[in-house]
Amino acid sequence: MSSPTPDALLGPADVRELAAALGVRPTKQRGQNFVIDANTVRRIVRTAEVRPDDVVVEVGPGLGSLTLALLEAADRVTAVEIDDVLAGALPATVAARMPERADRFALVHSDAMHVTGLPGPAPTALVANLPYNVAVPVLLHMLDTFPSIERTLVMVQAEVADRLAAGPGSKVYGVPSVKANWYAEVKRAGSIGRNVFWPAPNVDSGLVSLVRRTEPLKTTASRAEVFAVVDAAFAQRRKTLRAALAGWAGSAAAAEAALVGAGVSPQARGEALTVEEFARIAEHKQ
Repeated sequence: MSSPTPDALLGPADVRELAAALGVRPTKQRGQNFVIDANTVRRIVRTAEVRPDDVVVEVGPGLGSLTLALLEAADRVTAVEIDDVLAGALPATVAARMPERADRFALVHSDAMHVTGLPGPAPTALVANLPYNVAVPVLLHMLDTFPSIERTLVMVQAEVADRLAAGPGSKVYGVPSVKANWYAEVKRAGSIGRNVFWPAPNVDSGLVSLVRRTEPLKTTASRAEVFAVVDAAFAQRRKTLRAALAGWAGSAAAAEAALVGAGVSPQARGEALTVEEFARIAEHKQ
């Protein structure tokens, strides 16, 4: 593998020049904040433990800051970009700054929430600076759609990072925590300051690592059935599970029967339960 030129990655001036040439202003509507610091994207790639044989999928590549760093380290990179202008420009940026790796890059011009297939070999890793407003649904969709993804590292709003990585009993443990844990072992993997972005966001960012479970959760309930319990439990998180799950089960008595059958106290609340316990409740629905 030939090594890329030392200045292949984008710095602050490069990002602003590219944006100006394209007439691009980052939009709040799409939660766009472009990374302008080469050391940060290298740190993300290191933290993601990207290997030379990895096929990486990146969501929301923007102007290509992280894309170029991923191409330095991985076998190939496929980027999914919804923005017409950014999607149109990225292949040219890759070809200009990393010509020796350009044939290992592919672009999918689409909304990540609608992607059901990717060109080339199946992805082994997902590494992305996810737009703040759609981070959780995009992450869960990608994990569900591409079971070949073994390792994920996403940069998200710090508050979202805390939620994803929270365990039972935590004040921020909720739907994202449980659903992410259905697929993977989840942990916080670092913090990112505001000054490495343009424009600088009003919030800090966090890195979240997700390593897919080597064996799927042992349950006879489907993912959809388990997630229905999770959604119901947290829709009224202050209520006991007996009350919160009454609508899901058909009645409070039916909810209590499912809970007792699963070995869960009807007086417990959703924030105290593991994903395994939610799966057991789903199995006991009459």
